[in-house]
Amino acid sequence: METTLRGVGVSHGVAIGEVRHMGTAVLEPPAKQIPADEAEREQGRARQAVEAVAADLNARGNLAGGEAQAVLEAQAMIAQDPELIADVDRRIAVGSTAERGIYDAFSHYRELLAGAGEYMAGRVADLDDVRNRIVARLLGVPMPGVPDSDEPYVLIARDLAPADTALLDPALVLGFVTEEGGPTSHSAILARALGVPAIVALPGAGELAEGTLIAVDGSTGELFVDPSEEKKAELTEAAAARKAALATSSGPGATSDGHKVPLLANVGGPADVPAAVEAGAEGVGLFRTEFLFLDDSKKAPSEEKQVEAYRKVLEAFPEGRVVVRVLDAGADKPLDFLTPADEPNPALGVRGLRSLLDHPDVLRTQLTALAKAAEGLPVYLEVMAPMVADRTDAKAFADACREAGLRAKFGAMVEIPSAALRARSILQEVEFLSLGTNDLAQYTFAADRQVGAVSRLQDPWQPALLDLVALSAEAAKAEGKSCGVCGEAASDPLLACVLTGLGVTSLSMGAASIPYVRATLAKYTLAQCERAAAAARAADTAHDARIAAQAVLSGE
Repeated sequence: METTLRGVGVSHGVAIGEVRHMGTAVLEPPAKQIPADEAEREQGRARQAVEAVAADLNARGNLAGGEAQAVLEAQAMIAQDPELIADVDRRIAVGSTAERGIYDAFSHYRELLAGAGEYMAGRVADLDDVRNRIVARLLGVPMPGVPDSDEPYVLIARDLAPADTALLDPALVLGFVTEEGGPTSHSAILARALGVPAIVALPGAGELAEGTLIAVDGSTGELFVDPSEEKKAELTEAAAARKAALATSSGPGATSDGHKVPLLANVGGPADVPAAVEAGAEGVGLFRTEFLFLDDSKKAPSEEKQVEAYRKVLEAFPEGRVVVRVLDAGADKPLDFLTPADEPNPALGVRGLRSLLDHPDVLRTQLTALAKAAEGLPVYLEVMAPMVADRTDAKAFADACREAGLRAKFGAMVEIPSAALRARSILQEVEFLSLGTNDLAQYTFAADRQVGAVSRLQDPWQPALLDLVALSAEAAKAEGKSCGVCGEAASDPLLACVLTGLGVTSLSMGAASIPYVRATLAKYTLAQCERAAAAARAADTAHDARIAAQAVLSGE
């Protein structure tokens, strides 16, 4: 009998296939003592395993490229953390085996992160994955992971580690469903980059029996167990219709009555550029520069290295707009040379622009590198600061840009509610706003973006979040300036129409989402988008907001 489950749809498309579960195993090694004369040998085994796992993670990152590469390189840094390695050595020196020393040291660090509150919960999952990989290597057993199958399937997991998600084969993995995670978790972001239909935060998914036939709608978040022939035909027909619409969609983003909405790409480095160009991106709305700084957490990259990397991206969009976000370090992206090591709550501490203003040399070098990278290129360079709280922050950033001789527009990201509430004040210092809806939702609802239990509060359809978007867009319009969205909200085609109706002037998203958004926008007039936006804001819940907007756009 057909039943329906609902989670959070995070990657468009429909997948119909049999369930295969992510391999699991208890990788807790036995607690046995070793003689003192074996300690040095065991310490060597531990270090070799750590280096091998770090190398494997970096290799996977190089294969995957883009955002996945940055995530996996961060995991490799976790594996090689000097404090963790020192703790492992101490435990082995007093009698632990290499595998037990690794297990206990990582478990201790895990408790520290968990004790720091939910803000670090997402990092705990990454830490567990690194620990399991090292222990599996030391025990000589396969790392639990993606199942071995000759036939295509739908993958079910509690959550997916970045190292597994990044290298999924779309020819075999038709789609995936996780019990945990949220719309802005690593799994969701990487799923969109791969173009694999996906649902996250679906409790009970793990109880589906191996081999059960299911249908996954990554757009609506619905999972159909034992779907009827009619349901399969309905979903297949809808997917085919969407594919046909995509095939006929091309050119700049615009509503059906010609209101232009530039569709830009979010990129994590040069590796993401080909997909953005192929998707018809009109430029880059968010160029994340963290990938350059993750190579070495001890020091910032040289100006020369930065110039080379930035120029590769700028050259790909002649006459296009490229919006660069300066280094956003802190919270889940700590860097030894920049961020404090002992903050009780890093997500609410010295991160983003705050870190850069504390280290003006790092900011100056990056801005100078951007200026040099853009020299002689016919590109419209714009540079923005992350985590701007007020006009004082905005002025400090604009002053730094001018002092570095940067000939570009200076902007501020709206990720903190205070920035949305005081957007007009901030716009006295900068020339544009860019809404980072992922962090804006996190700070508006006090809901960590990595915690599945609060994923409903991370839903970008939340009316309170739409109110903050509207405030920012209205302020920008009053000042004659632009206000774009570069968070994951822009990748939802229906929500893209609502954002347009709220007054947002550009939308930036993962390259895979651009055709979907372009085709959907082209179906509606600006007036329809405005009515849909008003209906969504009048709702009380995210679910009701989506239903209300859909009703307006479908003419109900």
